[in-house]
Amino acid sequence: MNVPTSSLAEARAQCLRLARGHYENFPVASWLLPRRLRPAVAALYAFARTADDWADEGDLPEAERLRRLDDWDRRLHELERGGDTGEPVLAALAWAVRRHALPWAPLHDLLSAFRQDVTRHRYDTWAELQDYCRRSANPVGRLLLHLYKCTGPRELALSDDICTALQLVNFLQDLAFDYVHRGRIYLPREDLDRFGVTEDHFRERRDDAAMRALLRFQIGRARSLLCRGAPLARRLPLRAGLELRAIVAGGLQVLRRLERSPHPFARPRLGWRDAPALARLALASPCFRRGHGA
Repeated sequence: MNVPTSSLAEARAQCLRLARGHYENFPVASWLLPRRLRPAVAALYAFARTADDWADEGDLPEAERLRRLDDWDRRLHELERGGDTGEPVLAALAWAVRRHALPWAPLHDLLSAFRQDVTRHRYDTWAELQDYCRRSANPVGRLLLHLYKCTGPRELALSDDICTALQLVNFLQDLAFDYVHRGRIYLPREDLDRFGVTEDHFRERRDDAAMRALLRFQIGRARSLLCRGAPLARRLPLRAGLELRAIVAGGLQVLRRLERSPHPFARPRLGWRDAPALARLALASPCFRRGHGA
């Protein structure tokens, strides 16, 4: 990977542009995020987005995807030892890690999950999928908690619940896309067997009682995890807590839309019409008080 060396300021600016242009679950563009943290969050996002795109996007052969991801893991280790790779995104990332005393392990975990996306397309058990989420989603929440200096065992556990739940929400939204375009089924095989769902359901986008029952179970699992982790919002600084309430509310609303969807393989999208429901959930959902129930 031949990337010209740039100044740290240029590298940070590049990460901010990438983050604001591809806003997803990282709260980069939110006015609730303190200005002092935005460059670090943008660097984290740019790192994750670039590596994830190598794993998922474009027409690169599997060997090249793995080579790029392995190369970045090697470069991470170099940075961890105090080296300098000269790559802009990694330069900005190293600055963020050192400025905010972030751990390196979650970054390696993310790369591990991205490599797994290239090589593994099925999961037999919920435990296997949880392990994937532990590396693909949970590191994001843990890194953000380190930025806010809120890293007690309870806070980390609550964050893991929310991040795993949001990953499940993404899986449920993208059932058709993941199968057709990436050949992946992220729902555990043990759950498919339990409800009598086969790969034919995904191949044919079959809408029947078995598929509906499977989705109700998965929606309930995701909602339970979201609500179990939601009290984290009360443990964070005000602005971070409000940001988290909005994120959890978005997840809960997507789950509601999935429940009401006319077809199990339809992808619900939130829009301005969802704003009142999102505000109610963010401000008044019992999740934030008791940690269960939506």
